[in-house]
Amino acid sequence: MAEQVLTDFIRALRSADVRVSTGEAIDAARAVSLIGYQDRTELADTLRCVLAKSPDEKATHDRLFDLYFSRRPLPESSSSPSPEASDNEGAPDASEQAPDLLDLAAEGDETQIAIALEKAGQEAGITDIQFSTQIAYYTQQMLKSMGLDRMEAAMMDAFRERTREGEARAEDLIEARKDMFMRARQHVQQAFETYGAGATEIFREEILSDKKITQLDRRDLARMKTLVDKMAKRLAIKHSRRRSRTNRGQLDVRRTLRANAGLDGVPFSLSWKQTRRDRPKIVAVCDVSGSVAQVVRFFLMLVYSLNDVVQDIESLAFSGRLQDIGPILEAEDFTSAMDRVINTVGMSSTDYGQSLSDLKTDHFQTIDRRTTLIMLGDGRSNYGDPRVDIFREAAARAKRTIWLCPEAPSQWGSGDSEMLRYRPYCDRLVHVTTIKDLERVMDEVLASYS
Repeated sequence: MAEQVLTDFIRALRSADVRVSTGEAIDAARAVSLIGYQDRTELADTLRCVLAKSPDEKATHDRLFDLYFSRRPLPESSSSPSPEASDNEGAPDASEQAPDLLDLAAEGDETQIAIALEKAGQEAGITDIQFSTQIAYYTQQMLKSMGLDRMEAAMMDAFRERTREGEARAEDLIEARKDMFMRARQHVQQAFETYGAGATEIFREEILSDKKITQLDRRDLARMKTLVDKMAKRLAIKHSRRRSRTNRGQLDVRRTLRANAGLDGVPFSLSWKQTRRDRPKIVAVCDVSGSVAQVVRFFLMLVYSLNDVVQDIESLAFSGRLQDIGPILEAEDFTSAMDRVINTVGMSSTDYGQSLSDLKTDHFQTIDRRTTLIMLGDGRSNYGDPRVDIFREAAARAKRTIWLCPEAPSQWGSGDSEMLRYRPYCDRLVHVTTIKDLERVMDEVLASYS
């Protein structure tokens, strides 16, 4: 039983997006076998050290620990298993009939009620709860497991007596049923907060990540910020380590001879040719006119959240004239800074030709063989000269050129769209509509530096 207590707690952590490996779970079991469950403070400190790694995970651990181990502590003489106990000595004989709702209501023993609720919750499988809408269902399943039918039958028998004593007994049973319902519901609510709230949040984020960015409203912005941070964290973990890849089989003769110069040239120590990764460098040129502004906001939010991986980034924005917005984004709160950029830079008539001319005049020196040039915009230039020649030259200078377009491919080349003229000089032309699209693009960009 003690193992099940720890297993369910680890399950609760995982449902809240705390990454607990199998090895860490084994370490936690070994630690708990040494200290037991008696001292909650010691238990909490131990599990936090073993299972939680980041400050966010430690905060989640503390919240779930308080929820999970907040049941009323049972007396030492109690025969039920509890999170406090490290074994199942004194557990009731499985052949004995457990008290049902009618017996529990008559006896009023708080310890037996707590035991019955715990057992009914296990039988109903409340650890599988994922959504708040399931609370009523699991509550009903618990009550049925505890003998709700027998209580209701006794209630109806009392009503059929048509006597004052029968009516009084029926009223008592109604109150007892209501009390047991509230206790069971509270038990399921606690299970939802422990096991299901994290899963619900993950489900909401999954839905939100597939929602078109142009359809987001202000109610979604706070959750989107959390979602972008999680995406950035995933990408950072995946790409942050700058590894040297050793090409085994390609002997570096010069380094081998140098390493063994003191051994009369006998090659005891072999050196292999290595390919080192370049540090990611991004120049982002973003159209911040009204039709693209929301996509730009989340793209730059994702890029700037990757500051541990992408330290060399230049952010340029335009509608008419191209401006360096990096200092604004770094000096102010990101949301306020983006509002300022969109309300100032984005208020002019869109002119891709002028912005590319400004790029060549003021920023061409920042584009080199290490640079990923990312253009973000719909390519609509109000029938002005798109200066494809400058874009071609910029693409030739860069390591890689990626264009992110929020418009569907069926609209490219229609009206004042110049996308079909820019496309030949792009290594990748991506139609982006969701935050997941932006994550895939950044994953691809960072992978190109491996």
